Amino acid sequence: MARTLVLLSGGMDSVAALHWARREGEVVGALSFDYGAKHNACELACAAWQCSQLGVPHEAVSLPFINDLFTSDLLCSGGEIPDGHYADETMRRTVVPFRNGILLAIACGLAESRGAEAVVIAAHSGDHAIYPDCREPFMQAMATAMREGSYARIELLRPFIRLDKAAIARLGHELGVDFSHTWSCYKGGERHCGTCGTCVERREAFQQAGLVDPTEYLHETPLPPAP
Repeated sequence: MARTLVLLSGGMDSVAALHWARREGEVVGALSFDYGAKHNACELACAAWQCSQLGVPHEAVSLPFINDLFTSDLLCSGGEIPDGHYADETMRRTVVPFRNGILLAIACGLAESRGAEAVVIAAHSGDHAIYPDCREPFMQAMATAMREGSYARIELLRPFIRLDKAAIARLGHELGVDFSHTWSCYKGGERHCGTCGTCVERREAFQQAGLVDPTEYLHETPLPPAP
């Protein structure tokens, strides 16, 4: 596989993608972003830990303008994070407009600067209901833009685009991922809340994958039904 740069939030999916990319070929680095999300500090700590364990160079880029200018409850400048199922309509409040377009543009420039040939993103099928910039039509358009807009003709790899969260959890387990050092909760407290959409999705993924969930939750109430 091509030399890759991995977009690494510090969540389950991107950490699994980092391990997948390491198995498949050479990873020149991992790229994280601090854009003012409520859970950024928790995610970035996990991203840095994972990179240190694998010996992968880690870059964290600050994008304060997103928190200052954009509207989203995911951001510190926004409202409360909703509880409920990940696919609930209320979770649309956590969409950061065109986030992946912005992050992938930066990743493409860094990949070319670092001698990479491809960027890896961990978008998966569970994201499709909520996030338009995680769907395959968007990814295809960005892949074309990245390839045509760079001398290195940077490729956009999305190995999980047709997988659900449980399949990613199983793959990560096979790859030896320590999921206790990953972060999902959008509220960004000291522990996962257990009730927000991303915590519900995380809990479901481990259950459906038949894996032990290493996460300590504040609340482990029964999971809500999918809409």
